[in-house]
Amino acid sequence: MLFSNRKNAGQTLAERLADYADDPYLLVLALPRGGVPVAYEVARRLQAPLDVFLVRKLGLPGQEELAMGALASGGVRVLNEEVVRILQVPEQVIDEVAAREQQELERRERLYRGDRPPPDVRGRTVILIDDGLATGSSMRAAVAALKHMKPRRIVVAVPVASRETCEEFGELVDDVVCVERPEPFMAVGRWYEDFSQTTDEEVHGLLEKAGTQQVPA
Repeated sequence: MLFSNRKNAGQTLAERLADYADDPYLLVLALPRGGVPVAYEVARRLQAPLDVFLVRKLGLPGQEELAMGALASGGVRVLNEEVVRILQVPEQVIDEVAAREQQELERRERLYRGDRPPPDVRGRTVILIDDGLATGSSMRAAVAALKHMKPRRIVVAVPVASRETCEEFGELVDDVVCVERPEPFMAVGRWYEDFSQTTDEEVHGLLEKAGTQQVPA
């Protein structure tokens, strides 16, 4: 095991991101749910605001594992033009799937964020955090969506990831921080002693806590 739990992983990751503490435009965004406890520790250490960045995959009907695109916080929709073109997916089908996933995205945003609006990322340094990357599909969708929102700089940061996935993200964003890149990788949960599921209540609680106090590490 590399980490005892997500809190420990976040504390370790925060040490690797210490150089960003002086950036006045810094914003930490977590992919819920598992990324939130990790990101909370980073935001706490760097004295940065914390929020969630929600992504919903647009799965092809009947083959939901195949992504036609993704929706993300802030009303962003990104399409996988190649999949849409090759499979000749009708626009009506895309719109129907997008409408359904938009409802779920909005439900989760209300659950996690309450009435607070999504953060404005334009011109900011954004650190995107999850508890680990295997294939990195959700993070890849988040990066694609975030680019449409014009941040100044995008950093992908995780406690553990496969070596190949880390290298791939190096081509997509401004900086990648992967604390550990074990081989063979197998699965994210393998590298945590406690990898129990993060609940919606925990996510909401940590966001509330981060919003009401900036506690020095």
